Amino acid sequence: MLVSIDLNLLLEQIKATSLLEWIAVSFGVTEVLFAKKNNVLLYPAGIIGILCSGFLLVDAKLYAETLLHAYYLVMSIYGWAMWKNRTASGASSISRSTKKEQKITWAIAILGWGFLYFMLTNFTDSDVPIVDAFVSSTAWAGMWLLAKRKLENWIWLNVSNLIAIPLLFHKELILMSLLTLFLFVVAIFGYFDWKKELDQPNAKFATV
Repeated sequence: MLVSIDLNLLLEQIKATSLLEWIAVSFGVTEVLFAKKNNVLLYPAGIIGILCSGFLLVDAKLYAETLLHAYYLVMSIYGWAMWKNRTASGASSISRSTKKEQKITWAIAILGWGFLYFMLTNFTDSDVPIVDAFVSSTAWAGMWLLAKRKLENWIWLNVSNLIAIPLLFHKELILMSLLTLFLFVVAIFGYFDWKKELDQPNAKFATV
C-alpha cells in the first residue's frame, strides 16, 4: 500500500513537471549518449541543457548546483574547442590521467568543496550546503577531465551523480533526479566503452 501511494505521488509529480524541465532532461540525455559514443556533439547538446537547468536550480535554491552549471557552460565551450583541436595541445583522443592531472583533479574536488561550502553558508539561504557543495565540486573535477578526454572523468562524474540523485529528489526535481540516475547508469557503460577503445592498440578514438 505504501509503495502504491509513493508511486502515485511520483506519477503526479512527473505530470506536474514543467516544460523547461522536460527540455533540460531531453538535452541532458542527448548529451550523455553522445559522450558515451565519444562524439563531440555532446557539447552543443549539453550547452542547451545547461541553460535550461540553470533556471530550475536557482528556483530550487540549489546555488552550488547553479554555479556548477555555470562552470559546465564554460567547460563545455572549452571542451568543445579542445576536442576539435588536432594539435598536440588538444584532446583529440582518449587517454588516462597523468599523476599531475590526478593531483589537479583532487585539488579541484577538495578545494572546490571547501570554497562552495563557505560561499553557501555565508552568502546564501541554502538548506543543504554540505551536500550541494560536494555534488558540485566532484562534478567540477569530472568536467575538467572530460574536457581533456580523460578516462577517469566517468568515475568523478558518477561520484557526483550518486549523491545528486537523492538531493534532487529531496528538492522535488523529480525528472532531473531520474535523469541523473540515467546518467549514472550510462556513465558506467561509458567508462567501459572508453576503456575498451583505449586498450585497443592503434585505435582511432576521436569522433567528430
